[in-house]
Amino acid sequence: MEHRHRGPVLRRAGALVALIALAAGLAACGVVPEPDPPAAADPPVATPVADPDALPGMPPVTDRRNVYADAGAGMLSPAVRSAKPLVYVPHTKSGEVRVIDPATFATVGTYRLGGELQHVVPSWDMTTLYATDDTGNKIVPFDPVTGTPGAAIPVTDPYNMYFTPDGAVAISVAERLRRLVFYDPRTWAELGELRTPDCAGIDHAEFGLDGRTAVFTCEFAGRVAVVDVVTRSLLRMIDMPHRNTRMGPQDIKLAPDGSVFYIADAQQNGLWVLDGAATTVIREIPTGHGAHGLYLSRDATRLFVTNRHEGSISVLDADTGEAITKWHLPGGGSPDMGNVTADGSQLWLSGRYHRSVYVISTDDGRLIRTIRVGNGPHGLCVWPQPGRYSLGHTGITR
Repeated sequence: MEHRHRGPVLRRAGALVALIALAAGLAACGVVPEPDPPAAADPPVATPVADPDALPGMPPVTDRRNVYADAGAGMLSPAVRSAKPLVYVPHTKSGEVRVIDPATFATVGTYRLGGELQHVVPSWDMTTLYATDDTGNKIVPFDPVTGTPGAAIPVTDPYNMYFTPDGAVAISVAERLRRLVFYDPRTWAELGELRTPDCAGIDHAEFGLDGRTAVFTCEFAGRVAVVDVVTRSLLRMIDMPHRNTRMGPQDIKLAPDGSVFYIADAQQNGLWVLDGAATTVIREIPTGHGAHGLYLSRDATRLFVTNRHEGSISVLDADTGEAITKWHLPGGGSPDMGNVTADGSQLWLSGRYHRSVYVISTDDGRLIRTIRVGNGPHGLCVWPQPGRYSLGHTGITR
């Protein structure tokens, strides 16, 4: 068999001798052949350029087409890699936080903390979770490594809680008192407050692309309050085209490119679309009866809208707001609040009026599991979440 390879070997040797002779001849004539170009290297990783107009101290946006680019599937920061994968379910009626293992769907802890527990909120640095209790005027920290609670911290009327994009200030959304109360998130010393008397039912919030502006919804006033993050002052109030004051503006979410804010309005049965500068409502998107919670797919291409009163989830194009499909829970239900898992495969939602938690496939809307819980499950938190930092609520990460 050896003779079959001899011909090609001799030909390669002859070619090599010829090339050496040619190179020597060119060198003798003063001509040096150019070396082969180096092999193509991997493209350099884009380094975000600081926006001079952005809130000082805010981690820079790495992709202006997608403010959520650093919260993609599996993009867990070192701060959360030791966290135990768990789902935290606060209850407004039974005053407890139930902790669920998402691998088995079993409840692995029930902590009776008292009061009306509204939301479980990740801290800005993503190392602590806080259960907010507005009637008990307290927040209860949970250690995400163990899934267990610590000692309560006094906070005024924390119906909801957010953190400024620079991590410097915690904001208690004091719904009953119609004000925002500002805290140092390290010491929990109060830093001041902002009264919002024309924002009845101040509720959910979202921050603009540059981090300098926050928009708070006013559920019982049919409007939103636009706040300057730097000066902690009220910039303006914006009325919705139709002011629903019984169960009006609810959750709010910034589009991936920062061009608009989507505002769920339960009484309007759909979304209002506010421009990215937070000055004008530009259109309306019908979704379903009782539109309430807004959550993004891990790649930020789809927006999930929970229609609490009809037991459905509308799926929209996150950039355009165009309807893609609608998923209905078998037998109905009351899908309220929650989040998408770190890998993006499941959407977990509390069943506000059905003592349930729903686990839904983000691929096709299939109901994977219904888990029975306590009375009044509300601001459910799936943890850990991808991202560099948390803005609060049930896990808004960027």
